[in-house]
Amino acid sequence: MSSIPAPTPGLQPVGPRPVPVSPIAVRERLTAAEAMLKSLLERWSAPALRIALGTVFVVFGVLKFFPGVSPVESLVTATWGVLTFGVVGGQLALVLTATIETVAGLALISGVFARFGLVMLAVAFVGIFSPLVFFPAELFADGGPTLLGQYVMKNIVLVAAALVVASRVLHGPSRSSNPS
Repeated sequence: MSSIPAPTPGLQPVGPRPVPVSPIAVRERLTAAEAMLKSLLERWSAPALRIALGTVFVVFGVLKFFPGVSPVESLVTATWGVLTFGVVGGQLALVLTATIETVAGLALISGVFARFGLVMLAVAFVGIFSPLVFFPAELFADGGPTLLGQYVMKNIVLVAAALVVASRVLHGPSRSSNPS
C-alpha cells in the first residue's frame, strides 16, 4: 500500500496567487502607451503626409502626360485657355499641368526640395480651383456636385494637407516661439 494520497478529483495544486492590478496602475500604463504613440506620431505623421501628398500629385500629374487617360483633360485645357486668354490650351496645357503636378509631387517626396514643391503646389492650386469660378455649371448640377465637381472639391483636403506639411517644412520662427 502506498502512503501517498491520491489527488482529489477536480482539484489542482495552487500556485502563487496573482497580485491584483490597481486601476491606477492600468491608467499609468495606458498613459505611458499613449505618450509613446504621440511621440511616434509627432515624429512620423508629417513626413508620411508629405510623402502621401507628393505621391498623389505624381500619380495625377503623370496621368495628364498620356492623352485620353486623365478624366479632367477637357477641364484642364479649358481652364488654361481662360487663365492665359487663349494663349495656352490643348496638349500644351496638359503637359504644363502634368509637369507642374509631377515636379511638385517629386519635390515633396524627396523632402530635400519640399519647400520648392510647396511653391509648385500653390501654383497648381490656382489652376485646380479656378474652374469653381470659371465653370461652375460643369461642376455642379441640380442634385449637387457632378463627378467632375467632386474631383475638384476633394482638393480641399489636399490643400489642408499641404498646409500641415508647410507648417513643418518652412523655416523661421513661429509666432508662438517668438516672445512678444
